[in-house]
Amino acid sequence: MTRVTEPYVLFPFITVLLLAVIWSATFNLIKVERSNATSASAATTLQVVNTYEAQAVRALSQIDQTLKLIKFEYESKGAGTNAANAALSELKDRTMLPSDLLFVINIINRDGKIVASTRPIATNAATAPGLPAGLPAGLRSDALWINQPRPGAAPNQWTLQFGRALNAADGAIAGAVVLEVDAAYFVSTYDAAILGNNGVLGLLGTDGVFRARRTGERVSAGDSVNYARTVRSGQDDSVVWISVNSWDGVTRFTGVQQLAEFPLAVVAGLSEREQLAAALHSRDVFLWRAALGSAFILLLGATLGRMSWQLSQARQRESEAKLSYALRVEHLAYHDSLTALPNRSLFNRLLTQAIREAQRHERQLAVAFIDLDQFKLINDTIGHEAGDQLLREVASRLTGCVRESDTVARLGGDEFVLLLTELTEEKYAATVAQKIVAVLARPFVLMGQEFHVTASIGISTYPLDGRDERTLMKNADIAMYHAKEAGKNNFRFYCARLNENSLERLTLESNLRRALERNEFELYYQARRDIRNDRITGVEALLRWRHPEMGIVPAKQFISVAEDTGLIVPIGKWVLQTACQQNVAWQRQGLPRLSIAVNLTARQFYDEHLLRDAASILASTGMHPGLLELEIHESLLIHDINKTLHILTGLKALGMRIAIDNFGAGYSSLAALQRFPLDTIKIDQSFMQDVSKPGKDRDVTAAIIAMGKSLSPTVVAQGVETKEQADFLRKYACDECQGFYFNKPLSIQQFTELLYAQNRTELKQVVGS
Repeated sequence: MTRVTEPYVLFPFITVLLLAVIWSATFNLIKVERSNATSASAATTLQVVNTYEAQAVRALSQIDQTLKLIKFEYESKGAGTNAANAALSELKDRTMLPSDLLFVINIINRDGKIVASTRPIATNAATAPGLPAGLPAGLRSDALWINQPRPGAAPNQWTLQFGRALNAADGAIAGAVVLEVDAAYFVSTYDAAILGNNGVLGLLGTDGVFRARRTGERVSAGDSVNYARTVRSGQDDSVVWISVNSWDGVTRFTGVQQLAEFPLAVVAGLSEREQLAAALHSRDVFLWRAALGSAFILLLGATLGRMSWQLSQARQRESEAKLSYALRVEHLAYHDSLTALPNRSLFNRLLTQAIREAQRHERQLAVAFIDLDQFKLINDTIGHEAGDQLLREVASRLTGCVRESDTVARLGGDEFVLLLTELTEEKYAATVAQKIVAVLARPFVLMGQEFHVTASIGISTYPLDGRDERTLMKNADIAMYHAKEAGKNNFRFYCARLNENSLERLTLESNLRRALERNEFELYYQARRDIRNDRITGVEALLRWRHPEMGIVPAKQFISVAEDTGLIVPIGKWVLQTACQQNVAWQRQGLPRLSIAVNLTARQFYDEHLLRDAASILASTGMHPGLLELEIHESLLIHDINKTLHILTGLKALGMRIAIDNFGAGYSSLAALQRFPLDTIKIDQSFMQDVSKPGKDRDVTAAIIAMGKSLSPTVVAQGVETKEQADFLRKYACDECQGFYFNKPLSIQQFTELLYAQNRTELKQVVGS
């Protein structure tokens, strides 16, 4: 009994009880509604049958009375044609005959021919009753003759014939009088307001043939039915019942009354669907209400039952939920959501704990700070989704490079950090760093393409490089930046000198931000010469920074800082503007039209405003687009080929030339390079080393020149410093060259003088010839 009275048991029981009451009441209401509607429909049908019976009897009696009157007049005047005409004429004059618009009366002799008619015989000949020779058997007795329906003159029109025999003076059959009327006359009282569109009104003969029947606007006649089954004779005393009418398959409240004085019965019916439509609608309403009420009760009962059941176990679930929530919050607070590695907070705690244990047991540990070198380029070119995929793969590879006792964490962005505990010597940290560099050098497959990503690693050790968490992290970060400056894709251990370099970098970055505002940048120019005649064919603009205290700062010392900070974009725009202005200035001085080359870094190349800025600069300076050559590093071509091709196509559409710098030093395949619209190939200067000596280096350089000539119209060799190198390039048909052997980078004034000197030399050659 205790369990039965529990709320979670009691509520379902009450719910079932309420549902039983609702549905019992609903079905009872539906039954009452249908019973009332059925009774009302049966009563209406009975009323219609009785009314129609009275109307039919009255019409048939009038027809029979007319026939008897004509019979009397005919027989009183004797027999024959004259008697027939006289009888009809006299009765018509006395207006004792029905209207000939609706009724046609014919007197027929014994041969079945019309001898007199209320309509002209000639006109009526086309519509004559068409009786066969001689009179039908029904017209040879004294009873009323009712013929079967006959097609009328118009389509879908039926006529009925009623007749009585005419006797001669000697009592013999002299002929017959026949009254013909449209069958629709007997169903003309059909009222759609009462009978609906699918009711029925009909006059049925005892021979089972309908003399007339109407449903809606459709009138028909001549259909045969089973008369006994239709009038339900001998089955019961009911006048009205529900049945499927055999002539059209409609279920109706059907009433039939046989006429006492005539061999006919009247049929009236109301469509069950139409009569019960309101009851069916009420049924649907009741069912919907019951369903909604049941749903509400079920929902309420289920809710209350579930709540009562939940309350019985609330304490256990609450304790479990608190524990699970605490564990999840702790995991989210101390782990990276993307890679599931420990985050900065957890790593700092682990590092602090590891330092205490190392101090207690007099052990060493190492912190390795890892930064991906090309991550931002990938993230900017092919999207953050690919960047996230790369970070997850890097995390997996890093975890595979260390012991279970070591820790791999992600600090944010593309920065990772390792905690290497229980070191016996620094050699283990170097081994791990070498392993990481090798593992990350393997290609990554992102978005269906292969990409190469390297890492720069900085390492600090306890207790040599710091005795607390902040110092070790800072020194590892400084060592990592030193690894980047040393060419990336390597590792460096921290030393005191690196801290000084880090301060220098911060100072350099601070001064670099103000250099553009203070007009401290200037361009130097290096000539590009035709290898065959040493004539200057072009010039490359090289950026220099004239610092008020440090003097001339070469580009290689500050370009990487500008690239990392994003300052390279406004600086690059200034370089492009200045180079175009200077080229136009030389042309206005009467100097030869030279192409001028400007380098673009990865950050500049993928800048969304590159095409707009280039077009604006060309328009503002008046520079011919064909004289501007933009140089990009070959390594850019391996990242997002489709986007790179789109940008290069846009630059070519502006009329500019495209050059590939440092050709041969990247990873690009010949098939990939052939897709790009290249005008110039600039061979990396590393291939110029030792070409004066026979051997493998010469063959490689020759092959690079041949490959470059297959990709673009012009091949330029960079870093030419000796006569032997120049002779080698001439031998292998290199187009142009550039290097200290011909000219070092010159200031504007020096390069202008160089151009004037070449002009004077060429002028002397022309005059001498």
